[in-house]
Amino acid sequence: MAAPVHNAAGRRRPLPMPPLSERKDVPARMTDAVEVSCSARLHLGFFDLNFGLGRRFGSLGLALEQPCTRLRLRRSGVTQVAGPEAARAARYLATLTARLGLPDAHELLIETAMPPHAGLGSGTQLALAVTAALRHLHGLPENLRADAALLGRGARSGVGIGLFATGGLVADGGRGATDAVPPVLARLPLPAAWRVLLLLDPAHAGLSGGAERDAFAALPPMPEATAAAICRLVLMGVLPAAAEADLGAFGAALTAVQALLGAHFAAAQGGAFSSPRVGAAVARLGALGATGLGQSSWGPTGFAFAADPDQARWLAGRLAAEDLTVLICGASNRGAAIRAED
Repeated sequence: MAAPVHNAAGRRRPLPMPPLSERKDVPARMTDAVEVSCSARLHLGFFDLNFGLGRRFGSLGLALEQPCTRLRLRRSGVTQVAGPEAARAARYLATLTARLGLPDAHELLIETAMPPHAGLGSGTQLALAVTAALRHLHGLPENLRADAALLGRGARSGVGIGLFATGGLVADGGRGATDAVPPVLARLPLPAAWRVLLLLDPAHAGLSGGAERDAFAALPPMPEATAAAICRLVLMGVLPAAAEADLGAFGAALTAVQALLGAHFAAAQGGAFSSPRVGAAVARLGALGATGLGQSSWGPTGFAFAADPDQARWLAGRLAAEDLTVLICGASNRGAAIRAED
């Protein structure tokens, strides 16, 4: 058994647990408190909104180093939930506790939370962070797909669940004849040097909940030729370029995918970008030499890729976007981090 780890004051530090991608689906040792940290994801697009082959959606996503959600769950005599997104986290915790038959009350503190309804996967990542913390606290095996379905996540895309587990660039195969969470088909790391410029519009919120369902229902079927073109761009463009660390080919294919999707969703969101300010800023970045241009999910967050931190800083410095928040992020090639406290 490894010796306990202590800090300079002689106090025991929390023992780090490996990321989800390196752990087996076996019961963990019960502990007194658990901290979970997970990061945002970009939803880079759906493959097939034609549905003619019997499968629906299919999607591509990328895990980012920031923004992050971090929470701590510990045993308590009474249930207390505090911090940003506390109401939503409390619902997740109550649903999971009841389903898993756990009588213990808990203290849940949301230390940081990524912006909601911004196209960054905040709801799914928060839900999975709560279930991961609860299962590890009680020594229960992980079951991300089942818990996500229980909490109403993964209805259209499985990339948020896959990225929570592994990080990187993930493609899922869409929904088949059942309501099972879409299966992950491929996972690739992105080069450490690549950077993503995130453009957030605090004055705008993307569609979610009932409004999102209504928008999907009102969309016309995607032409088969458009779906075929997107699938080809992903399979023969985005994925192999990522595997070969070819940013030029990666960015060109992704920009083309996003252009096709933006045209398809334009009627539902008022244009290729749900935030005109974000759309203008993304176009400006493209003119300055950025690549891989688009919008994550329903937005309003837009994105663009740069070859390295220096180019990303240069681009951000020349972007006149006073009404937007600009973040420079690396891709995260690891899943959620979990720390158990004895």
